[in-house]
Amino acid sequence: MSVGSHATVLLEQAVDGLNVRADGTYVDCTFGRGGHSRLILARLGKQGRLIAFDRDWDAVKAGGEISDERFSIMHGAFGRLRELAARAGIAHVDGILLDLGVSSPQLDNAARGFSFRFDAPLDMRMDASRGITAAQWLAQAAESEIREVIKNYGEERFAKQIAAAIVAARARGPVHTTRQLAALVAKAVPAREPRQDPATRTFQALRIHINQELEELSLALPQCLELLAPGGRLVVISFHSLEDRIVKRFLRDNAQADRLPARLPVRAKDIAPPPLRLIGRAQRPGEEEIAANPRARSAVMRIAERTGARMNRAGATT
Repeated sequence: MSVGSHATVLLEQAVDGLNVRADGTYVDCTFGRGGHSRLILARLGKQGRLIAFDRDWDAVKAGGEISDERFSIMHGAFGRLRELAARAGIAHVDGILLDLGVSSPQLDNAARGFSFRFDAPLDMRMDASRGITAAQWLAQAAESEIREVIKNYGEERFAKQIAAAIVAARARGPVHTTRQLAALVAKAVPAREPRQDPATRTFQALRIHINQELEELSLALPQCLELLAPGGRLVVISFHSLEDRIVKRFLRDNAQADRLPARLPVRAKDIAPPPLRLIGRAQRPGEEEIAANPRARSAVMRIAERTGARMNRAGATT
């Protein structure tokens, strides 16, 4: 499904993964332009309910155009899932969807400063109403901090050279536009990857850092586990290896029973069951979807189902 300028990645597969019940309650933590939400609504019955969140006010505005009494949308980052769910008056849900990363409308809107394809202010905030911009951060961060962000979040082997070039440039004047930064990176990178702009990894790294994307994900996943009712599904679509690593480890760790020391005299029935059950293998877009939407090529989707195991406040099953 294409909504406006946004082609929803793994649309059918993600909503199939939620195993939507007609009378269920679902949360779309990343509304974007509503591709997943609209399909969930199409599968819900009259008694069903869908609550959507997004930290981007443009997305919230787009969600406000959906006139359906079963649907509501709220402004907020999914790292605040527990709080947002409480405000919506829900204690447990039957499915949660996380579609991570940046959306096509964010990339294609020059004013947002996410893309080096346009000359625009270097902003990069998903929530433009709060926090510092990428330009402001680059103006004040230490060279070592810039280097670590580009290296760790962009997996950029020339992070040292890029950080040095940024610091040298800002001594002459502010680095405040996307084209300025892209040009600095292009000059600092001695080798180029085929079919990839040399600024790609740096822009990705700054975006992840400015929006604290990995931290938000790490905060959200345990809250998803708490919110899901037994039999409820968690579907997560990642676009970056660091995101997918966090998701994969969280799902794996919570789909395993407690590991006890060898030869400990404990009966199998006395070992607390894990709170999650993995559903199938990781899924990726097919060749046809990637051909139609090249931005889908890095997507990885993982699905897990909440078991009946109870959790204590520390997050362990009992």
